Amino acid sequence: MRFRWCSAVCLSLITGLILALPARAQPENPPTAAEQPDIILIMADDVGIEGLGCYGGVSYATPNLDEMAADGVRFTHAYSQPLCTPTRVELMTGKDNHRNWTYFGILKPGERTFGHAMTDAGYRTGIFGKWQLQSYDPPDYPGAAARRGTGMHPKDAGFDQYALYHALHTEDKQSRYANPTMLEGSRGSEGTLRTYDGRYGEDVWVEKILAFMDQPSDKPRFVYYPMALPHWPFQPTPRSKDWDPSKPQETDLRFATDMIEYMDTAVGNLMRGLRQRKLAENTIVIFYSDNGTHLEVSSKMQDGRTIGGGKAMPWQTGIHVPLIVHCPSRFSPSIADGIVEASDFYPTLLELAGAKKASGKHLDGISFVSQLRGQDGPRRDAAFFWYDPRPGWDKERFQRYVFALNKTHKLFRDGRLFRIGDPPLHETLVEQPDQADLEARRKLQSVIDQAMQGVEEPPLVDASGVPTAQ
Repeated sequence: MRFRWCSAVCLSLITGLILALPARAQPENPPTAAEQPDIILIMADDVGIEGLGCYGGVSYATPNLDEMAADGVRFTHAYSQPLCTPTRVELMTGKDNHRNWTYFGILKPGERTFGHAMTDAGYRTGIFGKWQLQSYDPPDYPGAAARRGTGMHPKDAGFDQYALYHALHTEDKQSRYANPTMLEGSRGSEGTLRTYDGRYGEDVWVEKILAFMDQPSDKPRFVYYPMALPHWPFQPTPRSKDWDPSKPQETDLRFATDMIEYMDTAVGNLMRGLRQRKLAENTIVIFYSDNGTHLEVSSKMQDGRTIGGGKAMPWQTGIHVPLIVHCPSRFSPSIADGIVEASDFYPTLLELAGAKKASGKHLDGISFVSQLRGQDGPRRDAAFFWYDPRPGWDKERFQRYVFALNKTHKLFRDGRLFRIGDPPLHETLVEQPDQADLEARRKLQSVIDQAMQGVEEPPLVDASGVPTAQ
């Protein structure tokens, strides 16, 4: 904030007012725009580690992500929440869900997102892909009137430019794949709905991201790309033999393979565009997923196992997801085995931008930049999960799960203890604990207790928002 003032008395008054205002995220030693890297955060929609070849999956061809992993940093213990809105809210705010959860498909207005933080850090910001954080329930769903339209509109989320699927009411969302519809606008503008006849959603978003990177600016650029793929409905992609956007799109499980592979194609198209612009070496590209693979999708692993998707469930198949970071000029190829959870992205982005978190703003995340650099630094001993996607349409089968995990065990608040991690995605209920199990229980119970301490937990409600015992 810069101003001129001629009165010493008024200067004293204005200084007092400034000191009383909440602090904003600012770098301790502000870097120049030339020193701040361009950053693109990609988040796939529904794929666990078994979906990528670089994690041992053999059911799908993922050459572009495998190449990113070979040339970048691949994390072996990255976790998300089991379902999309819980992960998206935690990712964008840096807070565990029990601190700011309201409803499914809702990001509470007034929350500070990493869009706001990166803008304050000097970045030009854009978001392209899936939103679904402003209004979710259909109008005839019980209790919907209290929830519809109560979330954050993209214009208020801190981004200079947006083009987003499902940014308004559910009944307005149309398609995310063939002939996609998206709300397009800029910071503060309501936006306009536009349908791209004959096109495919991911292709349009990749083009928009590259166009955003092409726009003249003296600022570094931050792009958040929450993909639509490979979320149900499973429909043809431009690589499918059934692709014909002029006809109604068939939905069938057999297209899940095509969609997972086109997820990889979209990432490859983006990386190729960056290479053509001489940006690939210096742009930090992060690939992550919001939860595990769809429950109806089964995938093969190199070790011969068949892995059923675990989306929406608190099992390893629902939460153990890929995390790849690519920037050859900054990070050497490596495998990082530290634990990462969704809240960690906010402080990581701030550190990459040369900024720090705002004073007095609660963030649960721990930056993983030191892991990218292969240096000593803060590490998680465990990840904490507060998970309850209710209330919201089609959430009748869900309940609340509170748990914590480290590299060897997972403890639920109800007392169940599981051994995990060997091989990945495998877990076994502990029925006769040994000394290592008892020690893990003690440590993980402490993680849960500390996370819940002093927090007013959201009330238990059913899918329509009516109070319930579970």
